[in-house]
Amino acid sequence: MMTASRKRLSNRIAVLLLAGIVLLGGFVGISMGSRSDLVAIGRIAPDFTAGASDGTTVRLSAQQGHRRVVLVFYPADYSPICTAQLCSLRDTWKALQTENTVVYGINSAGTAKHAGFAAQNRLPFPLIADRDGEIARRYGCRALFGIVKRTVYVIDRRGVVVWVERGNPSPGTILQALHGLNDARLP
Repeated sequence: MMTASRKRLSNRIAVLLLAGIVLLGGFVGISMGSRSDLVAIGRIAPDFTAGASDGTTVRLSAQQGHRRVVLVFYPADYSPICTAQLCSLRDTWKALQTENTVVYGINSAGTAKHAGFAAQNRLPFPLIADRDGEIARRYGCRALFGIVKRTVYVIDRRGVVVWVERGNPSPGTILQALHGLNDARLP
């Protein structure tokens, strides 16, 4: 049987643990929504080279002068929200292609896991393996504990960030950002 003093101590410990969990959750929540660390619109997108789910090596700067780029930073393969987000882009793939756009999904999973996820969901675009989180960090998409902040970037053919949004913007919103670009006359 627990004495009164042990019960009070146990209750205090439980309250402190609960407070710690709430504070940690708050810090993670604030970190996930922060916009201050995003690459600013009008800046050249940070270049990267990384392995992809389709077995290729992707170098972002190779698209300059050729295609527009949509970077989709998402937390995890196979999670319900991430799956829905990437499948919505799959479902608007033809419209994205008419905008001369390539899409890259990015998170810290390896290429093998990405390949399985992409195949299962018939994703027509590669998923990039950011194993050390460096790409996410450079784009302001790395939160506490290495969690990837759900963020979408649109980069024009010059390699300039022209639109960015935290969260899960609809494909229609992304297409509107692409429609408004004035980079069609690049050589």
